[in-house]
Amino acid sequence: MKQIPTATARRLPIYYRYLKILQEHGKDRVSSTELSEAVKVDSATIRRDFSYFGALGKRGFGYDVDYLLDFLGKTLNQDRLTTVGLVGVGQLGNALLNYNFQKDNNVRIGAAFDVNPELIDTVQSGVPVYSIDDLEKQIDKHQIDVAILTVPREVASEIVDRLISAGIKGILNFTPLRFAVPEDVRVQNVDLTNELQTLIFFIDSDIDDKDILF
Repeated sequence: MKQIPTATARRLPIYYRYLKILQEHGKDRVSSTELSEAVKVDSATIRRDFSYFGALGKRGFGYDVDYLLDFLGKTLNQDRLTTVGLVGVGQLGNALLNYNFQKDNNVRIGAAFDVNPELIDTVQSGVPVYSIDDLEKQIDKHQIDVAILTVPREVASEIVDRLISAGIKGILNFTPLRFAVPEDVRVQNVDLTNELQTLIFFIDSDIDDKDILF
């Protein structure tokens, strides 16, 4: 398989979700043009994205919905449950607990960590909350490879170091900080303020480049 560009990898879950909707409505096949209209990615980009994985469709026929959904599901590990740890049960962390990836049943938050004694040893939205002192032990016990980081910036670097030492391979980082990590650890940064400011910039600048959002 060719090396997949980051932009393509970001679009795959979008395709998967829409194909899931098509399957639920009994749709057997779909063209790149139909996909384009639904997910707002131009059809040439969709065909190029799929070409990284070989011949997934046929000219004049389009894509078999069941086959493509199954292929993308395996590519995105939709057939494997991934248990995620949440570090920081503040306002944002609590919102993530309430959501707990209900639309993506292959991902669930299995353990949360905090320093607040009122939260420790409680169950929030069906998820047990442990002391941050037990971080390493519970990561090993729950076999957690991915962590969501929603802690104050003052302690974020220390927590990241502990997560890496505990064997975490992926971090979804909601803090404004950026971290230097080993090559075998992936950090995905989510800066809500930056995303909002970027959106406002494009609105004010009247730049018509919808694909920049992907």
